[in-house]
Amino acid sequence: MYECSKCVISPNWSVWSLGDGQPPEEIDKQIDTPPLSILLIEKPQSGSINVGGDITFTAKVEAKDLLRKPTIKWFKGKWMDLASKTGKHLQLKESFDRFTKIHTFEMHIIKAKENYAGNYRCEVTYKDKFDSCSFDLEVKGFEGQDDAGELDFSGLLKHRPILSYFLSFFILIPEVDVWEILKNARPDEYEKIAFMYGITDLRGLLRRLKNQKGREKELEPAYQVDKGGKIRLVVDLADPTVELKWYKNGQEIRPTPKYIFEHKGTQRIMVINNCQINDDAAYSVSAGEEKCTTELFVKELPVNIVKHLEPVKTTVNERIELECEVSEEGAKVKWMKNGVEVPTGVRSRYRVKSEGTKHWLIIDDATKDDTGTYSLMATGGTTEAKVQVERTIILLFEMLLGQPLKLNCEIYPGNIPGRWYKNGQLIQPSERLTIIHRTKNHSLDIESSTIHDAGDYTFVPEGYTQTLSAKVHIIDPPRVHLEALNVQDNTVVIVAGNKLRLEIPISGEPAPRVVWMKGERVILDSGNRVRAETFADHTCLTIDIAEREDTGNYKIVLQNEAGEDTASVKIKVVDIPDAPEAPLVTDVGGDWCTMTWEPPRYDGGSPILGYFIERKKKQSSRWMRLNFDLCKETTFEPKKMIEGVPYEVRIFAVNAIGVSKPSEPSKPFLPLGDEPTMLVVDDVTDTTVTMKWRPPDTIGAAGLDGYQVEYCIEGTDEWILANKELIEKTRYTITGLPVEAKLLVRVKAINAAGASPPRTTQHSILVKEVIEPPKIRIPRHLKQTFIRKVGELQNVFFIMFIRKAERKHSGKYELSVQVENHIDTAMLDIQIVDLPGPPQAVKIEEVWGNNVALDWNPPKDNGNAPIIGYTIQKADKKTMEWYTCIEHYHRTCITISDLVVGNEYFFRIYSENMVGLSESATATKDSALIVKEGKALLQYNDRDFTEPPIFTQPLINTFAVAGYNATLNCSVRANPRPKVIWMKNKITIIDDPRYRMFSNQGVCTLEIRKPCPFDGGVYTCKAVNDLGEAQVDCKLEVKG
Repeated sequence: MYECSKCVISPNWSVWSLGDGQPPEEIDKQIDTPPLSILLIEKPQSGSINVGGDITFTAKVEAKDLLRKPTIKWFKGKWMDLASKTGKHLQLKESFDRFTKIHTFEMHIIKAKENYAGNYRCEVTYKDKFDSCSFDLEVKGFEGQDDAGELDFSGLLKHRPILSYFLSFFILIPEVDVWEILKNARPDEYEKIAFMYGITDLRGLLRRLKNQKGREKELEPAYQVDKGGKIRLVVDLADPTVELKWYKNGQEIRPTPKYIFEHKGTQRIMVINNCQINDDAAYSVSAGEEKCTTELFVKELPVNIVKHLEPVKTTVNERIELECEVSEEGAKVKWMKNGVEVPTGVRSRYRVKSEGTKHWLIIDDATKDDTGTYSLMATGGTTEAKVQVERTIILLFEMLLGQPLKLNCEIYPGNIPGRWYKNGQLIQPSERLTIIHRTKNHSLDIESSTIHDAGDYTFVPEGYTQTLSAKVHIIDPPRVHLEALNVQDNTVVIVAGNKLRLEIPISGEPAPRVVWMKGERVILDSGNRVRAETFADHTCLTIDIAEREDTGNYKIVLQNEAGEDTASVKIKVVDIPDAPEAPLVTDVGGDWCTMTWEPPRYDGGSPILGYFIERKKKQSSRWMRLNFDLCKETTFEPKKMIEGVPYEVRIFAVNAIGVSKPSEPSKPFLPLGDEPTMLVVDDVTDTTVTMKWRPPDTIGAAGLDGYQVEYCIEGTDEWILANKELIEKTRYTITGLPVEAKLLVRVKAINAAGASPPRTTQHSILVKEVIEPPKIRIPRHLKQTFIRKVGELQNVFFIMFIRKAERKHSGKYELSVQVENHIDTAMLDIQIVDLPGPPQAVKIEEVWGNNVALDWNPPKDNGNAPIIGYTIQKADKKTMEWYTCIEHYHRTCITISDLVVGNEYFFRIYSENMVGLSESATATKDSALIVKEGKALLQYNDRDFTEPPIFTQPLINTFAVAGYNATLNCSVRANPRPKVIWMKNKITIIDDPRYRMFSNQGVCTLEIRKPCPFDGGVYTCKAVNDLGEAQVDCKLEVKG
């Protein structure tokens, strides 16, 4: 029994909290923490302090891969959250370092008491990641228990006396399994059981009980599966509607061909197919608020020996091949000789080869030292075999390929026949192979040796058991056949990121040893990305993923007994170019700028073909391409920008491989309107200066609101505003200036974007009226004879009036102007003109057919002006109505044709000068009769009004603002009515809702609804009818 001042507690009784916390089973249960990603880079460490002391626990989280701040919780024991206990004894702080990107979380315990001692826990969560750390606090010494403190467990318990009036913190109950009672009880008995055992949190109890029943069958603590096998993880749910999620090392698993989810009634099954080593991990499953975890162990199967090594017995200089087969492809094995691992390096005599499940150990030229016991070791067993190499007395002949081969032997006594054998096969004579037997000499001659002539030759004399043997070895110097590459200068070009497999034919006997080298580095056949392989008739260099560093010269070295050969191959890896440096904006205008840049430092191994330019507003994140055809130069002039809006530009470099990454954006720049032009002094007085100028060369989309005039008196730096309000005119007078002061004047153009750069006078202006000698400037038309009509009012620049001018007023006039002592004169020649008189002596010279010849004399009075022509009229004698035959006729004789046969005509003539026609006309005294001569009347055809299309009003180049409708107009004349076709950039516009087309009385209209910069281009209107076609073009620019 243990006694305290509050109550008596027996070891056979258990203590339950009467508060709203968790049930005892929840408290005693080990917290199931899913094995999620580690977040803490510095964990709180256990500490020890004296009573009344202070201590700080620190946790740090790295935020480089986190988009927001993680969530942290501090606990005492297993369930008490300390966030609600902060006060004078407990403080929680957090901070963030922007340079190291580390979150720091601190828990400060101030004036610790003895009951603060215990186990603490820190939990950090971020989305699906979780990490936790436990640490202990030891408090030494004792100061009494008057103040339990804020971290006292008993402070969380409700006061409810049950056994006695003084029991205020605990209730004593027998040690029973309440959860088993609740699970087996009916729902209507829950409240009775809770009251019986002193459970006040009935709602939490029911929620806990529901979660306990939600999952009936849990995962085993661990599972094991063979590598390549399949496993099923099964859980059984009481409530099939609960959402279930599977996790691997804290990461949620999605359905794939490897992970298959199945539902069978209340069972939820996850099948893992083809288990590999990376599937060896911790798995967890969550159903609502419940979780359970397990571990999967993947067992690798042993590699067994399928085909064992076989003993080999051979002779010196023969080839030895030891072959073995194992149960798994790509298995790692080890070759041993007499218990020592066989060296398989580049310079070793031993070569190891594997293909699928088969493995070989190859010795090309066996020696006596190669005798021994060879073995292959795998994880599932070992196989071994003995190799015996013996010496033989055999004549060895080495012949170069293509050389004649001659084998001779002498047999005693002579004239004994015999037979020649090759590799045990009888040799028969042929055209290139001759067998000769002369008495005791036997010879075998081969005209030109080939590779197939190599082998073991034996001569067997008849009637004797002895034989003569010789070994013929045909050797051929090695050679690299680079011509098979069929590339210029033996240079192979490959795009970065692609796979290169370079196969080069080789020849030589025996098979040459091949070494690939780049510089001083030997390329091995066991390389990962770059490797060299050699086969019977070719060698191969493989680069899985080509990189820039692979560019260079590769050397091939071939060696065998007959000699050595070398060759070089150049590999050039081309790639997209590097990004150019940030462009430099050198000049800025109203809606344009000039930008330059340097080519990229690395062109990717391929010449730069051009550049793409993009632009964006500084506040925006959307880049807009400015050129669709490559820019060949390193300078460009973007246009169609809005004044007063800051912009940025960037560059892409392009070569034959592709487009580089974008350059860094340029420094922001602000387009402003152009300055006014042609600023000059118009007038100067003692107190005023009048300036005039012309508008800017280009006016942007923001328009022009007016001008601002400023002046600065020489010797000062202050610019004074002359006009308080903007002026629209291009002329302004500055008043109130001091006499004989010198000043500079400048003018700015103002619009919604702001003020343009100023236009300033080049020289200072002296404020003083300048007396200039008079100068009469006679207009060009007055320097000649000044001609006016009679009676016309004249107003010359010097204001001289001649009212009702008469001919007598004609003559030379002298004009004199005097200013003080300065005089200037000028002469004016004035000529007063009047209507001319009628012509004289008009007569009919001849009449023939339907033609009449007339003749006359000029008028006596020409009206003081030259006669410029005559007007001839005719009249039928029957009606005497006059009709004009011809006007402005210059000669004094004419033939009138096409007169009507049978009619009789009179004629009259008017004279004409610069004033007009004469007041009267002179008529012929006689008439002309047109006599009928029996000719048929002419037939007249109806006029043909048809005509091909002609544009009477062309299209006009237009500027439009993005987002506002724009229209294009033109007019066409044609008969029959033409068909009108609209095109953009030579492409016909058909059924596009952004365009509307109208045609009314020959006026053709195209409406573009809310255009954007991409709607800019060349628009064409084409009219077609049966007689022909016509078209007009215009350019539309849309400023965004």
